Amino acid sequence: MSNRIPMTPEGHSRLSAELKRLKTVERPAVIKAIAAAREHGDLSENAEYQAARERQGFIEGRVMELEDKLGRAEIIDISKLSGSKIMFGAKVRLVDEETDEEVSYQIVGPEEAEIAQGLLSVNSPLAQALLGKEAGDSVEVTTPRGTRYFEILEVKYG
Repeated sequence: MSNRIPMTPEGHSRLSAELKRLKTVERPAVIKAIAAAREHGDLSENAEYQAARERQGFIEGRVMELEDKLGRAEIIDISKLSGSKIMFGAKVRLVDEETDEEVSYQIVGPEEAEIAQGLLSVNSPLAQALLGKEAGDSVEVTTPRGTRYFEILEVKYG
């Protein structure tokens, strides 16, 4: 499975920082916690030991996941992108045509999407509807809450 994962430089840096923290801070801390819990004797009834082992499993799983994603990352330098059409990396300002609510998003890779921070996954239904469109266009998006209509107010890069 060698599919490339599109990613902004910022998203790559965030994932790299998380991986470093897991390896240099979290992993050694959980190893110490397991060793300390072992000193308390009977491991079968030792809640601290069980919790530390679960945490260790989570950390190791996340380390493997991050190493895989970072290894397949295709970093796309958005500062070199321009144009009027929406593509990966675009920052878009939209207005919901029914509520007149304005929203702004940057279209990013699925691994760095965080809707609360305005980072919209390129794989999301809204991003898929926006790709290739320009300011002034309207898009129809089917969401879990029904069909919504947005007008694109602005498209910019960088």
